[in-house]
Amino acid sequence: MISRLTLRSMQRAEYSTECKGHFGLACNFYCHFTSPIRRYPDLQIHRIIKEQLHGTLQGRRADRYVSLLPDVAKQSTKMERRADEAERECDKLKKAEYMLDHIGEIYEGVISSVTSWGFYVELPNTIEGLVHISKLPGDYYMYDERENVIRGDRNGVSYVLGQKVRVRVESADLSIRAVDFSVAGPDETEHEN
Repeated sequence: MISRLTLRSMQRAEYSTECKGHFGLACNFYCHFTSPIRRYPDLQIHRIIKEQLHGTLQGRRADRYVSLLPDVAKQSTKMERRADEAERECDKLKKAEYMLDHIGEIYEGVISSVTSWGFYVELPNTIEGLVHISKLPGDYYMYDERENVIRGDRNGVSYVLGQKVRVRVESADLSIRAVDFSVAGPDETEHEN
């Protein structure tokens, strides 16, 4: 849970022609690429290294890279983010599709995010769903942004990040690629998985 939150808070990498080093590795000079070549930026850096090793990266060829690479870096960053978003949306769609066959079932999960509109619960099978704040039973619940907690006004029941909670699958909506949960009562065990 902590590693996921840390990753979410970090600035996303982007392709650049500027040599900024690598903070985590404490290196002044850093270049990352994969092997075998998987993406266009990898192909580009392989070409540059090959030309440098063969002594052909000079003059007009070097000038061409200087003029070309800023746009290549910008476009590559944009396309990689677009591909990442498409992958996330596809995963969400398939997870919602899977949960259509599990409406009404009870699961135990962990609160993975707390917001002003409710909290998200992640199941052991990595499916995440929302428990909307308006659907919390038995009290009027409010979100405390400073403490990142949802707390009942009278009963003091709280929902916090990392807390285990039993939920019932209420719905799965393919059009918005979302799964909705509700908090399951302590006596609800039918269809439990």
